[in-house]
Amino acid sequence: MELRHVRSFLALVEERHFGRAAARLHIAQPALSQQIKQLERDLGTVLFTRSTRRVELTEAGADLTAYARSILAEVERAEAHMAMLASGHAGRVSIGFVGTATYDVLPQVARTVRAELPAVSLELHGELLAPQLVEGLLDGAYDLALFRPGPAGHSGIRVVPLRTERLVAVLPSHHPLVGRRRIPLAALADEPFVVHPSRERSSMHERVLAACARAGFEPATLVEVGETSTLVVFVAAGHGVALVPESVQSLRVDGVTYLPLAETETVDLGLARRTGHNAPATERVAAVIESCVRH
Repeated sequence: MELRHVRSFLALVEERHFGRAAARLHIAQPALSQQIKQLERDLGTVLFTRSTRRVELTEAGADLTAYARSILAEVERAEAHMAMLASGHAGRVSIGFVGTATYDVLPQVARTVRAELPAVSLELHGELLAPQLVEGLLDGAYDLALFRPGPAGHSGIRVVPLRTERLVAVLPSHHPLVGRRRIPLAALADEPFVVHPSRERSSMHERVLAACARAGFEPATLVEVGETSTLVVFVAAGHGVALVPESVQSLRVDGVTYLPLAETETVDLGLARRTGHNAPATERVAAVIESCVRH
């Protein structure tokens, strides 16, 4: 059963006249007659009774009408959905967020995509480490990833810079330095530092130690944690101090105070995707992320 035959059938059902139905379909009347006969042969039953004045449905034709309308409605829905997929207005996009970008970027992206691309389904994964994000991009688990790019690139991945952020100090609220407008990093030289994991599991680990080295010291004690939220909670519990990108200040935890540094220590945030072709929905969501983060 061909779609053009189904359309011709419904036109004849509604017009009950071969001439008018043919004119509506912009085909010749003999061509319409042949299509209806072919449809009847395909189905093995007569669909219409013909007279010189009018065309009437048989019982089989009446039963087929509902099916035919349902078929065309499904085809139209499929065509509309395929058009939305092709334009990037529908689809599924999986995004991974490094821990320090989870608390301000993720909610903003989710709200904006829901408003601008309501037919796009998002899978959001927060509090991930850079190696997990790179691996997830390469194996297809994530379509997009926000992380802190290192000096060395990754084969098969394209990174677009999003923003540069200053590092700020995270102190327990009872710390003697709380109350100052800003502090030199060297003032924390004797403090234990709560840091993200080492051994290339987190890009923040080496950046924090490098900032301390530029301030003239190496932390005597390091307390490693896997998630940014845990890092801030550990500071609140008195396990040490920390350095985080300024956007982490959106993570509000009782018992901690964020203080600017006297020095300018910065980290970059980038948006990564696989090189080559990406789905239209992925590119549209990437554009939303770039707009959200840069403005």
